[in-house]
Amino acid sequence: MARSLPQLGALRSLPAVDHPGLLGAPVASALAEWAHADQVAVVEIDPELADTAAMIEEYSLPIAASANCVIVAGRRNGEERVAACVVRADTRADVNNLVKRTLDVRKASFLPMDRAVEQSGMEYGGITPVGLPEAWRLLVDASVLEIPVAIIGSGVRRSKLLLHGDTLAELPGAEVVAGLGR
Repeated sequence: MARSLPQLGALRSLPAVDHPGLLGAPVASALAEWAHADQVAVVEIDPELADTAAMIEEYSLPIAASANCVIVAGRRNGEERVAACVVRADTRADVNNLVKRTLDVRKASFLPMDRAVEQSGMEYGGITPVGLPEAWRLLVDASVLEIPVAIIGSGVRRSKLLLHGDTLAELPGAEVVAGLGR
């Protein structure tokens, strides 16, 4: 059964696939091929308000509706292992314990911003799990799946994506990890 386009607060939801100009190029490309793209909305926001705290305050959104995507890397036997971690905005990714063990690395740390931006093809403040490089693992905290309508990045700072939280588990390569966000 098809779901209706997600709505959140007073934000004006538009079908994301019909508005590629509001998306980062990798995001638009990924949505064009994703079976669940018809369940993804895009909302235009002030790019100065792309950071979670500013956005939820300005648009009167609950922090529990927002999910953040952080990029983490570590090395094992000279090989860099990168993962995008999607956690609820009211938590932090458990980088020093669970992410490190999941990636099987000695030390995990956030990928430097310039590398995350360059390698993802997305803007800082807009990095999203939709359209990431295939070589990166995608770890999604199980609690994110419980968000009725999640707001995530769109690849650019001037908009956000809205989708049902459980749809994130359907992204290519997504691994649902309990306790990823603490």
